[in-house]
Amino acid sequence: MTSKTQAPGLRWGIFGAARIARDLIPAIRASGGTVNIVGVRDPASEHARSFAQEWDISRLGSYQDVVDAEIDAIYNPLPNDVHLTWSERAMRAGKHALTEKPLSLNAQQAQQFAAVAADTGRVSLEAFAYRFQPHVRRIQEIVSSGELGELRHFQGSFGFLLDNPDDFRWIADKGGGALYDVGCYPVNFMRLLLGEPRSAQAAARYTDQGVDMALGGVLDYGSALAQISGGFDWGFRPELVLTGKEAVLEMVNPFESNSHSDLTVRVGEREETFAPSNGYTLMVEHFTRAVRGEEALLYPPADAVKQARVLDALFESVRTGGRVEISSGR
Repeated sequence: MTSKTQAPGLRWGIFGAARIARDLIPAIRASGGTVNIVGVRDPASEHARSFAQEWDISRLGSYQDVVDAEIDAIYNPLPNDVHLTWSERAMRAGKHALTEKPLSLNAQQAQQFAAVAADTGRVSLEAFAYRFQPHVRRIQEIVSSGELGELRHFQGSFGFLLDNPDDFRWIADKGGGALYDVGCYPVNFMRLLLGEPRSAQAAARYTDQGVDMALGGVLDYGSALAQISGGFDWGFRPELVLTGKEAVLEMVNPFESNSHSDLTVRVGEREETFAPSNGYTLMVEHFTRAVRGEEALLYPPADAVKQARVLDALFESVRTGGRVEISSGR
């Protein structure tokens, strides 16, 4: 896809040397931006030095060095429990913030993100890169066109085998767990297509350390139901099924953020194929244009608050064993 970015790129700083940063650095550079600094817990570590050398990043420092640097924006892929801490410090220091999903650990934190963005006039975006892929826009068009008829059921699942026992996603205090990491994707796609649900009912399997290794839920829309699930001990592929009164839409790998092969959307007997596309680059380009004032942010902080309310309700339902109403925030 041809880039729409016309304005000069941004000067970026990155918190941490996480694996996901390997997807964002090429996207930043493809958008015309530069990565000026990476901040890590221990700048003297071999891992940090190797990361900076591999990606040709001239400055290696601490997290605070990123906050203090002369840059335009930060990317925050740190463990979930410190998303708010460092993105807030960066925004208050004048930087725009692209923060990895989940933006926050609850709706209260998401509202704090929104308040800081409003107070500082900085752009804050939750980094769901899959949302910028062409197939997502096309599915939205199909639903809006009425081809499926009135939607009656949404089914979304995302899981994989997380077999590294040292991964922070197994640590409750760092915001680990399957819902935050993978289950949030079907929740997000559900909201893109159906809007905000009325209530949630959920169940989960937990580790001995109190981390959800798998979580599934049903969200009530009145005229439609949505089933979402995510897990760390699964062997099957992510899927999406939309059932309407007139037709069914199906897709494998709907949450793919950087597709390296064709993706296919099936509507009844018809198939639509989408060539490989990099959602990270498309997301960074959009973020750049929003920072430059060239277009409105597609997913403003209020959207992240609504996303967090659904996750909160799912966790609350697991805790109580009952149905949980989802606040509209009014």
